[in-house]
Amino acid sequence: MEIGYIKLYRKITNSFVWTNPNMLKLWMLCLMKASHSGNKFLFNGKEVVVSSGEFVTGRDAIAKEFNEGVPRDQQIVGRTLWRWIKKFEEEQMLSIKSTTKYSVVTVKNWNEYQASDQQVSINRPSTVHQVSTIKNANNAKNANNAKNKDNSRQSARRTYDENSIYYQLALSLFKEIQNNNPEARSPNLQTWSDDIRKMIEIDNRKPEQVTNMIHWSQSNDFWSGIILSAKKLREKYDQMKIQANKAVIPTKKPFYNNATSTRKETLPEWAKEENQQVEEKPMKEEDKQELMERLKKIQSFRKD
Repeated sequence: MEIGYIKLYRKITNSFVWTNPNMLKLWMLCLMKASHSGNKFLFNGKEVVVSSGEFVTGRDAIAKEFNEGVPRDQQIVGRTLWRWIKKFEEEQMLSIKSTTKYSVVTVKNWNEYQASDQQVSINRPSTVHQVSTIKNANNAKNANNAKNKDNSRQSARRTYDENSIYYQLALSLFKEIQNNNPEARSPNLQTWSDDIRKMIEIDNRKPEQVTNMIHWSQSNDFWSGIILSAKKLREKYDQMKIQANKAVIPTKKPFYNNATSTRKETLPEWAKEENQQVEEKPMKEEDKQELMERLKKIQSFRKD
């Protein structure tokens, strides 16, 4: 990376990268990696010539530089960083030309706002740095004063990574809604992710509870027509929870049908055996005759 400085314009505060500290860091890394006036790089054993505003990188290389000195639990994986770089390309901030071994990234409009001033070397007198710093500080103060009213009215917007639990739950809700209505329009999943975050962080809902309520609401005939956004899911959560807890199997049919439902129970084995023991069986003829003889003897004893 070259020694010197880069110019960072204040209008970046109006950009989507300003709302995500890691995304802002990645954009600044791209600006700092870009060659000031053209150079040659040795990348993966191959010499690559770049022009001003260009740099050579790859997914693993950019991840290594980005995460240098960052605690392991706070590092951003390479695939996420590369997806952000692709987002920069979609927003016309840079362009990418890739080969099987490396990619050449070109910062758009580099010459218009970076190459107009000479690059400052580390040997440049400190007084120059001081004057520039004071001037920039005054300009920043004036700009901030002009924007104070607007900034006070706007809350900081967050950008949620697609791998985050908030984004995934928001996406899950939309897919369930889409299953009920294939013509449902795609929502702003970033806004939905923020509502899901509030459910978990502010309302103290567990992610599995939110997941279960998403599924229950979209499988319920009534609530599936009401819960059409993450905001509604949050608003109606307690009401749906009460109804979901009362959802038990009725012992009678609805009031408009007077007939009660009949529950069939399986007769236990011991009861079957008892029934079989008391069951009447037809008496054989010889048994009848024997019984009659005994009755006659009993009657004769009584006469005597």
